[in-house]
Formats: sequence, structure tokens, C-alpha cells
Amino acid sequence: MIPNPRQIEELIELVRDTARTEIMPRFRNLHSAEISTKAGPTDLVTVADRAAEDAIRRGVLGILPGATVIGEEAVAEAPGLLSGMADAETCVIIDPIDGTGNYVAGLAVFGTILAVLDKGETVFGLLYDPVMDDWMYALRGKGAWFHRQDGSEHPVRARSEVCQLSAAKGFVTVEDYDGEDKETVRRAFDGALHVRDIRCSCHEYRLLASGSVDFLRSYSLAPWDHAAGLLLLGEAGGWAAVDGTRPYSPCRHDGRIVAAGSGALGRVVAALSARLP
Repeated sequence: MIPNPRQIEELIELVRDTARTEIMPRFRNLHSAEISTKAGPTDLVTVADRAAEDAIRRGVLGILPGATVIGEEAVAEAPGLLSGMADAETCVIIDPIDGTGNYVAGLAVFGTILAVLDKGETVFGLLYDPVMDDWMYALRGKGAWFHRQDGSEHPVRARSEVCQLSAAKGFVTVEDYDGEDKETVRRAFDGALHVRDIRCSCHEYRLLASGSVDFLRSYSLAPWDHAAGLLLLGEAGGWAAVDGTRPYSPCRHDGRIVAAGSGALGRVVAALSARLP
């Protein structure tokens, strides 16, 4: 199912309402007992993540009856849920708080990501900033848009004129690597104009799609991190590939995303990335 305009508006309002009731009241107000870990000591989850995911899941089922809903926290508890994505007629992917580590630390660099898939293809993506109450969204074939808190809206476009790494600003995930691999990846991008790791796919894709940065390289291929953002980037005129060579699908879970404002820069980053862990 491709959501209609009314359903899209309802999905956006659902995410906004969840941020007001479940996410923002707990921001900078968490007790230690409300924070726990998943796969490792830096892979955090909070009561806010779980409450927000549950609220969005219930709301989605009211807006898109019969949809398969896959949330990051549910998959952490039951990894087999991911297998249902490929066969679902309509699938909604949720990351209730993308950037949980920042959220826990009191840094206002986190967001909520929601993607709607029709037969395995992303057709709607929402990247919402709960702090500013603004969002970027994309509809397949309809462009990418930035909606401000004041109600104004304008299209976003990736920056396509940067083709050389020396002139490029980007995001490279390094903190998920260990030991020498971390330093190897970090040093590989010394030739870039500026590189950061902000630990938040929501804002990385927003900044890339709107031309504030020029490229990114991911560590993993979790669909809640990339499905909405890559639709946004594509509709904004950007370029992306898995490991720099393969087309992206939300149902693909192996590899690393290389994405850029231009294909020329993307291929430069992809060639560099191919030599890295």
C-alpha cells in the first residue's frame, strides 16, 4: 500500500504526538534504572525508546490496518521479525529514537525515523526532529521536502557540485570499530575537508539531503537507519549504493552504505571504502 495524503498527515501527527508525550518529557530527565544496554555497552535503550515505539506501532496499525510493523527495539528482542519485511504487502519500519546515545547524554542530536514500504520498496520516509518539531520527508517520485515548525515547507536538494574528497564534508562511522580498525577508517578520510561521526542517522541524512554535507559511510545496514533517509536522499538528487556498487534494498542487511550528493563524489568515497574493514 502506498499511503494517501490523509494517511501521511496522520503518520506525521502520530510521530509528533509521540515525541510530545513519550520522548521529550524524558529528555535530560532519565534515571539510571531507565537506561539499559542491548548488543554491547554503547548500544543503549531507554524506557523512552520502548514507550515511543509501542505508541507509534499502535498508531500505525490504526492508520494502515494490516501493515507489518517492524521496530528497532522489537527486533532487538526478537531478531526473526526482520524476515517478515520481504513478504509484507505493506511494512512500516520505526526507529523511535535514532541517536539514543546522544539522547541519554543530553545532546539534542536525535530523531525519530519512519519508513513505509510497499512490497519491499520504500515509498514514504519521515525524518523527524523532536527538539525542533520539524521534519524532512519524501514520497517516491514526488520529491523531498523540509517542513518547518512555523508550517512553511520547501524542497530540499543535495549538493552535487562537490566531486573531490578534498573539498568534501562528510559523516563516517568510526566508533563502532575496535582497535586498529577504528584508526584505519579514521585515517582513510584524512584527505577530506571535514569528517564527523554524530551517531545519528536521522540528522546525517537530513544534512546530506539538504546539501550541508557531501557524503556519508555507514557501519551497518539496519533498515530503520537507512530506508527513510536513502529515499529522502534519492528524491533530493543524491547518490547511494551498498558497498559502493550494489543497489540498496531495505531487505538487504549486509554491507555498508556509501552515499553522496553527487555520483562523482560517491564513486570516490566508494573506491576508498572498498579498501576498508
